[in-house]
Amino acid sequence: MKKIDNNKAWWFVAPVVLLVAFNAVIPLMTVVNFSVQETFGDNVFFWAGVQWFEDVLRSERFHAALFRQVMFTGLVLLIEIPLGLLIALAMPRKGPWVSVCLVMMALPLLIPWNVVGAMWNIFALPDIGLLGRMINGLGIDYNYTRQPIGAWFTVVLMDVWHWTSLVVLLCYAGLVSIPDAYYQAAKVDGARPWAVFRYIQLPKLKYVLTIAILLRFMDSFMIYTEVVGLTGGGPGNSTTFLSIDLVKIALGQFDLGPAGAMSIIYFLIILLMSWLFYTLMMRGEDR
Repeated sequence: MKKIDNNKAWWFVAPVVLLVAFNAVIPLMTVVNFSVQETFGDNVFFWAGVQWFEDVLRSERFHAALFRQVMFTGLVLLIEIPLGLLIALAMPRKGPWVSVCLVMMALPLLIPWNVVGAMWNIFALPDIGLLGRMINGLGIDYNYTRQPIGAWFTVVLMDVWHWTSLVVLLCYAGLVSIPDAYYQAAKVDGARPWAVFRYIQLPKLKYVLTIAILLRFMDSFMIYTEVVGLTGGGPGNSTTFLSIDLVKIALGQFDLGPAGAMSIIYFLIILLMSWLFYTLMMRGEDR
């Protein structure tokens, strides 16, 4: 019997493909165009080749911003992934409190990013902010507008508050999907809680944790709105991450060539790191 191919599904996919092309591919090609050209105004461009890429990769400014970005992403991943998993393990699996806990966990995710930055800006002010007054009341000199360490502490704390809920919800969904038969078998064998976590829950959460790590890595590595609303990249350049520095070069200095090259390098770094994370997490699955 001859198989009949039905291509009608492509008519449903075509609008999505066109939308992605308009929102991603066309702007990306524009950035690539700027990254290999030089302009002196009047819409006149000159071929520059890889000059801007070499300048960016040799720039101490780029290296410093990249270092700050890697440090921030590493810190939030080390805090949010274990913390989110612990909270998910502590949440109830049955009863009326399940809905309450899920709603409470989802609330930070519903707040727009620019509002989060503005909220924490007021919340952490040393004079009138609840957090600032509380820390200073403990005898600790805290002022995130003047102290780089205070600014880093506030930015990391803000991100942990905002995005740990995502890890919690993902891990909780993975935990409730584990069949009860595994827990019953562990109970019969007299397994301790740590053994249940090590040999049942953690292996079953492998894919969920992979998704959580990838999402949090990409989001934290591209963070912009919240930090701008909170510190503006200061004090000095202490919280000027790659995304903030890129906007300063593109819109503040209007250096379109270096900004285009930096955008491509930024994109490739995220793509490479995401691939490495996924490869390491999925290693051994074929076996």
